Amino acid sequence: MAAPLPSSSILLVALSLVVALCITAPGQLVAAADEDPLQDFCVADANAAITINGVTCKPADKVTAQDFTSTLLRTPAAAATYDSYHTSGSNGSKAAIVTLASVANFAGLNTQGLSIARIDFPPKGLNPPHVHPRATEVLFLVQGTLTVGFVSTAPNNTLFQTTLYPGDLFVFPRGLAHFQINPDKKNPALAIAALNSQNPGVSQLAVALFAANPPLPGNVLQNTFGIDEAEVDALTASVQKTIT
Repeated sequence: MAAPLPSSSILLVALSLVVALCITAPGQLVAAADEDPLQDFCVADANAAITINGVTCKPADKVTAQDFTSTLLRTPAAAATYDSYHTSGSNGSKAAIVTLASVANFAGLNTQGLSIARIDFPPKGLNPPHVHPRATEVLFLVQGTLTVGFVSTAPNNTLFQTTLYPGDLFVFPRGLAHFQINPDKKNPALAIAALNSQNPGVSQLAVALFAANPPLPGNVLQNTFGIDEAEVDALTASVQKTIT
């Protein structure tokens, strides 16, 4: 039987460890993907009307300790949340719940080259194949078991896959398609992911291909996958269900 969900102290240790991996000095484990900051801090100003490559700074005299504090990752995903997600495939897999703290919802991360996520996996829960165009990801498994992997670029398209256990780390290189799935049919899993960008971005492969807005031309999908129009329509309907 799996151990009960970790206490807050264990979760804090996990968070501290992964954050340390992302801010290690250059030349060691990881270097930030974003530009280096030019001042001590630049707390994001959500009310700024100026659009720049990044986020403008709040005036320093308006910054408080609360700007550097977040409780976003404190609360586990409830079972009801899993149930609200689409159950897909013949094996009844459910979507993992990703709670991301990035510059969009944690202003103190602005210019720090870092974001961090809590990923709650129900039994058989899946974080489907996706890419982060602006960040490398380091995953730390807190509880449960995960099968994880990524695929290298052409021409080899090599799958690097393994099974993780509590305390294990795995690196997903920047921009490469990757996934995580909980193979356990009865017990949940919990992971903490750190990404070396304040805004890593995410693109799920199935959604990009079959749920783009506006849709990709049908003949592009038919020729790419060697399928007919009816099969494209069926795949499009199936993917649409997973995101509604």
